[in-house]
Amino acid sequence: MGENAARRDEGLALRPLSARSVVLSLLLGLHPPELPVRELVRAVEPFGIAGTTLRAALSRMVAAGDLRRADSVHALSDRLLERQRRQDDAVHPETLTWDGDWEMVVITATGRDPADRAELRAELTRLRLGELREGVWLRPANLRRPLPTALDDVAQRYRSRPETGPRDLAARLWDLDAWAATGHALLDHVSRADDPSARFTAFAAVVRHLLADPVLPPGLLPEGWPGGELRAAYARYRREVAGGAHARGDGRLREASRARTEENGGGAE
Repeated sequence: MGENAARRDEGLALRPLSARSVVLSLLLGLHPPELPVRELVRAVEPFGIAGTTLRAALSRMVAAGDLRRADSVHALSDRLLERQRRQDDAVHPETLTWDGDWEMVVITATGRDPADRAELRAELTRLRLGELREGVWLRPANLRRPLPTALDDVAQRYRSRPETGPRDLAARLWDLDAWAATGHALLDHVSRADDPSARFTAFAAVVRHLLADPVLPPGLLPEGWPGGELRAAYARYRREVAGGAHARGDGRLREASRARTEENGGGAE
């Protein structure tokens, strides 16, 4: 990698590969999110992960509640199915035609401990709300997604139309220029990633970045917003990975069918 390219890649939160991260990314991109051990072994080979390393990681992941095992098939646990849903929403968010209304959530509960407050902040951020000031969160009402009913125990919800200009308000709630700059850098990095490991780490970073996309109405976004390009690039990559996994599965079925045919003397009984 050249010096200029290395400088462009600084700050992209590219994380090193591990057997666990590869397995989770593979399964998070599959519907249904499950594969036999044999197919997982083949799928991780391009990343330099040995079969013994994979099997040890699978055992730890089952023990930790990341995966469920039925015979030789490993699938995402219920907890990680929720993560898959959030990831799917990040790639394909359901939006509404925006009529100018804003969602507002005002925290009313008091006396909560720091851990509860941090968990609530994380949940509101996952819901793509921005914090105007402590306890006041809002966003344009252009997303088709329910707010959790448990939120009613600690907050009140409103619809409003702030007098502040919507573009200025959006810019106060989110650092849109920084998000866009990182998005463009990720697109550049993805275009240069030419081996399985580099592409994997690049698209894992793309997914993490999309989870932080506020998904604003087009009229509130800076010019050249890269959200759509990032989603299209990741969708292509996910189809590529899923296609490879299913192709390996089809090959396994063909091998089994051929073996049965040979056992039957080369033809149907």
